[in-house]
Amino acid sequence: MIKRALISVSDKSGIVEFAKKLKELGVEIISTGGTAKKLIESDIKVSKVSDVTGFPECLDGRVKTLHPVIHGGILAIRDNEDHMDQLNQLNIDPIDLLVINLYPFKETTAKENVELNEAIENIDIGGPTMLRSAAKNFKYVTVVTDPRDYNKVINQLTENKEVSYETKYELALKVFEHTSHYDAMISGYLRNRLEDKEFPELLTLTYEKVSALRYGENPHQKAAFYREVGKKEGSLADAVQLHGKELSFNNINDTNGALELLKEYEEPTVVGVKHTNACGVGSGYDIYDAYIKAYECDPKSIFGGIVAANRPINSITAEEINKIYVEIVIAPDFDEDALKILKSKKNIRLLKLESIGKKQNKSAVDIKKVNGGILIQNIDSELYNGELKVVTERIPTEKEMEDLKFAWKVCKHIKSNGIVAAKNKQTIGIGPGQVNRIWALENSIKQAAIEIKGSVMASDAFFPFSDSVKAAAKAGITAIIQPGGSIKDQDSIDAANKYGIAMVFTGMRHFKH
Repeated sequence: MIKRALISVSDKSGIVEFAKKLKELGVEIISTGGTAKKLIESDIKVSKVSDVTGFPECLDGRVKTLHPVIHGGILAIRDNEDHMDQLNQLNIDPIDLLVINLYPFKETTAKENVELNEAIENIDIGGPTMLRSAAKNFKYVTVVTDPRDYNKVINQLTENKEVSYETKYELALKVFEHTSHYDAMISGYLRNRLEDKEFPELLTLTYEKVSALRYGENPHQKAAFYREVGKKEGSLADAVQLHGKELSFNNINDTNGALELLKEYEEPTVVGVKHTNACGVGSGYDIYDAYIKAYECDPKSIFGGIVAANRPINSITAEEINKIYVEIVIAPDFDEDALKILKSKKNIRLLKLESIGKKQNKSAVDIKKVNGGILIQNIDSELYNGELKVVTERIPTEKEMEDLKFAWKVCKHIKSNGIVAAKNKQTIGIGPGQVNRIWALENSIKQAAIEIKGSVMASDAFFPFSDSVKAAAKAGITAIIQPGGSIKDQDSIDAANKYGIAMVFTGMRHFKH
């Protein structure tokens, strides 16, 4: 039976209606500060916390509920005679319902150029303390943090005159999820202010649910999509869906891979992705030219894949895209005619991401789940280690160097072992995810839909043997870019010199697993 409630909320949506229904059920209400003021203005009788405790709010409201009269009323075990005798002796009345949501720390820190002092003043102290107290004692105290739960509580009180044990348990669980999320936001904010961030001894990460997904990588796996807290420009979490059915687990994973590769390019570029690997990339004088290049690289694999563009999609490009089936088109915008054309297909997903070229902060991290733990690392935000170094007798032409840089960007984002052949800012052949490098090279040559002769080649890691250079020469490749660093580098350099191939070292490896 709920006789007495304490209400103190920052998010006041629905609180007046909720409090009125509690009063109709004969519940006494205690409240604080702004919440009390709002309820009183709505003709709801409340007792102020300071009247209950006999102690005024002080320190600009920093201290108001941190008092034994409040916490004793929350924490007392109702069927413990000693606890109840102590309440009587201390003249403390039990609190049966606690309704609290916390200071808006997330909203405050999301503002532009927020000062540290303002952020700190929005760290709630009394709220989390009361929430944890009530959640610990959930068998006797109903605790509500989410306005979406108001109706559930009222309905049960109206129908059964009490809240069920199962509901109180679920609400208590929500409290600990809520307070841990809140604390993780605070620690994350403070850590992100540091210039030199070390990985902490204790790591707590927090995310907010965007949506449940129909299934995971396979239909028998459950899945959901969560986003990092705060504004994340350039991420899929900030995209607006304009058309099509909801995104799947694989859609999200593949589109993220397409976006991260796309961000490497400033000029009009289109990236086609299938199963997280690029199947075609093209840069051109406009987005139509770029799409044609990306499509021509591998017309078979792009079917059913993801198309990402860093310029708005116009009608002529939309007409070309519509000639095949693709799962998703993501771009900074779509003109009106392009939307009309693409929407003629019911199931295609159209995503608008205005900040599509926005790169992650270099201090961002990449996380991989392993059984029993996680691996965490800084994102791979660089391309080269210093200046590119020509190591062969022949120097690449200006055009070859342009294509080498283009290919290197693609190679950075495909699974290892990875090889990319390119010409005229267009991928010619892509060989991703092989257990040895020569197989990756042979696949890139074998699967090429365009004449590979005269193209350049990128390798995500060094050549352990000269066989890759020999195979490249046989295919007519004229220049190679690779990290270097093998004890057998000279063998590859000698082979390149023998076949008249220009070779460039980047000094930086880009494994991707």
